[in-house]
Parts: sequence; C-alpha cells; structure tokens
Amino acid sequence: MRKIRLTSKIRFLLLALVILAIPAASFAQFGVAITIAPPGLPVYVQPMCPADGYMWTPGYWSYGDDGYFWVPGTWEEAPEAGLLWTPGYWGWGDNAFAWNEGYWGTSIGFYGGVNYGFGYGGLGYQGGYWNGGAFYYNRSVNNVNGTNFHNVYSKTVINNTTFNHVSYNGGQGGVSARPTAAEETASHEQHRAPTALQTQHAHAASTNHALLASVNHGRPAVAATAKPGEFSGHGVVAAKSAGTPYKAAENKAAANKTSGTRSTENKTAANKTTATRSNENKAAASRGAATRSNENKAAANKVAATRSNENKAAANKEAATRSNENKAAANKEAATRSNENKAAANKEAATRSNENKAAANKEAATRSNENKAAANKEAATRSNENKAAANKEAATRSNENKAAANKEAATRSNENKAATTKSARQPAANEKPTATHAQSAPRQAAPKAAPKAEAAPKAQSAPRQPTVARAQPAPRPAAKEAPKTEERPRQ
Repeated sequence: MRKIRLTSKIRFLLLALVILAIPAASFAQFGVAITIAPPGLPVYVQPMCPADGYMWTPGYWSYGDDGYFWVPGTWEEAPEAGLLWTPGYWGWGDNAFAWNEGYWGTSIGFYGGVNYGFGYGGLGYQGGYWNGGAFYYNRSVNNVNGTNFHNVYSKTVINNTTFNHVSYNGGQGGVSARPTAAEETASHEQHRAPTALQTQHAHAASTNHALLASVNHGRPAVAATAKPGEFSGHGVVAAKSAGTPYKAAENKAAANKTSGTRSTENKTAANKTTATRSNENKAAASRGAATRSNENKAAANKVAATRSNENKAAANKEAATRSNENKAAANKEAATRSNENKAAANKEAATRSNENKAAANKEAATRSNENKAAANKEAATRSNENKAAANKEAATRSNENKAAANKEAATRSNENKAATTKSARQPAANEKPTATHAQSAPRQAAPKAAPKAEAAPKAQSAPRQPTVARAQPAPRPAAKEAPKTEERPRQ
C-alpha cells in the first residue's frame, strides 16, 4: 500500500501537466453541443486480472475532433485502499449529449444506469469489495486466476437491467434510469479524479485511428487491455461484435447537414470561445491547480494521519504482543520455579524422612543393644550375687553344722568322762550294803539333739552290789540340753 500511495503522489503531479495539454472537452461535460448519440457498447471478454489490488474500469465511447472513439476497458490500480471506481456515462440534456466523468470514491455513485458488464450492471457494483485493506474479487463476474488470488469468492449476480448495449442515459433510445438516494448521497461525497495512468490511457486511445467509430463501425480491435496504455501484446482483447448496428449513413447525413451550419457557427463560436476557453482554461487550470494542491495536501495529511494511526496501532499491537509474551514467559517461569521448588521440597522432605527413619532405626537398634547389654549385665550380676549368697549361706550352714557337731561331741565326751569317774568312785565289794537296794541312777534325760542329731546313749546302770547298806551318793544333776540349732530360712 505504501507503494500505491507513493505512485499516487507522482501521478497527481503528472496529471497537473497532462491537464494543460488535453482539450477541455475531454473532462466533465463537453463545451460543444453533440447531438449524435454514441454507438452501442461492443461485445468483448474481460482480460485476466494482472495482480491483486487491480480494479476493473469499463471501456466507453469518448468524443474527439474526428467523432467518437473507443477507450478500451482496463485493469487499474486503486489510488488508495478502500476506493471504488464509478464509471462515467453519456447523458442527454438541453438538446445535446454531455459526458459525465467517472471518479474514485468510497462508494459507487450514479453512472446513468448503463450496463457496462463485469459487475457494473447499471446499479452499484457486484464485482468485489474491500476488507481489511485487501480487495476481494467475485469470480462469477471477474476473470481472476484462483491459484494466484487468495481473496476470491463466487456470488451469482442477478441483474434486472435489460442488457441492450445502450451506452447513454436519456434521449431517444437511451436508458431511463434515475439516481437512487444512496447514489445521490455518493455524488456529494469526496471524490478523486481519474489517475494519471487512466488519463494517459484515454489520450492514447484518442490518437489511435483504429479506435475511431467511423473506422471500426462499433467493433474495435482493442476492446480491452490487461493494463492501462498497453494496446498490443497477449493482454489485448478484441471485440467480438458491435453492440448495436452502426448507422454510418445517419451519422454522415447528420454530419453533412450540420457541417455547413456548424462550420460558420463553429468559426464564430470558435473565435468567441477561443478567448473564453483560454481564460476559462487558465482560470480552470489555476482553480484546478489550487484544488489539486489542497487535495494533495489533504491527501498527504490523510496519508500522514493514516500512517500515524497505523504506526500507533502497530506499536500498540507490538506492545500488547510483547506484554502478552512477557506475561506468558513470567507465568511459565513462575510455574517452572514452583514445580522446581515443589520437587526440591518433596525431595528434601523425602530425604529428611529417610534420615529420620534411619536415625530412629539406629537409635532403636542402639537402645535395644544397650537394653540387651544392661539386661545381660544385670542377669550376670544377679547370678553372681545369687551364687555368692548361696555359697555364703552354704558355708555358714556348714560352719554351724560343724559347730553344733563339735559342741555335741564335746558334751557327750564330758558326759562319758563324768560317768566313768562316777563309776570309779563307787564303794568296794566288802563294804556293807545298805538295807535297801541301791537304786539305779536315774536316767539322764537325753539332751534335745539338733535336727538330725542322734540321741545320747543311756547311762548304763551300775552293777548290782550286795545288799549292803551304803550311803547313796547325791543324785547327779541332769545334764543340760544342748541348745537347738536355729534353722535359717532358705533364700
């Protein structure tokens, strides 16, 4: 689009120079009265669209010094995205035909109800539309290659206008259409004049003798071209037939009839209008230059504002994109860190758990070993103490038993000795016995023996003596009982 804008600026400068070189009759409405209707529109096919961004501008009959000549239809680049081409048309009024120039605008205006074909069916335009800075082509009315064009669609166009190849509005045999409210509104909007290439294209057609209606009889050899000004090559399309029968006799008669009258009138008018046109041309050129200058300034300002808005939009879009990318990166980084922290925390928790388990197991094992050692030591100590106590008790009992046995033995020995002494002291046999029998010595009560001790032997009675009365010895006191051995409770 920048290339198109730059090209448009150059075209505006060239157009200002071309305007001064082309007769005033070529623009807007002709200054002379043309009473002869233009020929019908020839029958031809549309050449292939050369590239995206080109828009179809229909062919038309223009008028020059030698009469009507055909301006071939061609594919033209729009001066700016969003602009559409409204074709010019011939209209009858004030007893003459006048040419209404076409223009570029944001909407399609009134073009006389003339059915130019290829989307221009007499009302509006069904050949395509602009969307997002790109032009979308309707393949049902445009010759576009689907492999090279991505912005295409197909929509059947229903045209209620009778296609009779009439090329003018009003007058005898002309189209009777009138502007709609929408077309009236479009006619008051801001317009742009034909581009420099369109103007050059029309001028080149005016110099091509083969394009004169009087020569081709309404069937031009160059009916349409792929690009402006290219009247030869593979992009050129010839007309298949004339739109309506060419009335050469009527044209010649009308031309001869009006030739003498017009010759005089034209000379006078020419002289009269020469000065007028010169002044008008100068004024128109000055006014046009000022208007175009203002238009150029307005266009430049509009382009600058558009570029500024585009730059702002691009900057905002880029900033928003970067912001979203930064947010996405931050979120991704935060998520990654969160996952890493979780993984590290889980790993650390698992490590601590394993360490705690190992420490607990080690402590439990240590305690178990210590408890076992303490239990074994305590058992060994108790066993040794029990053994020592048992040994001590056994030794004590042995000593007590020995002491008791020794004491008993000593007691018995003393008793035996005493008995022996007593026996030795008894009186001899020649001594008289007492009247009474000597009584046997009373039995000594055996001392209570210690547990398991044998009873002391009974004292033997003394041998019977003769019944000589003797003084009986005093009875011997009974031997004292040996003390009982005290039993100690077993441990």
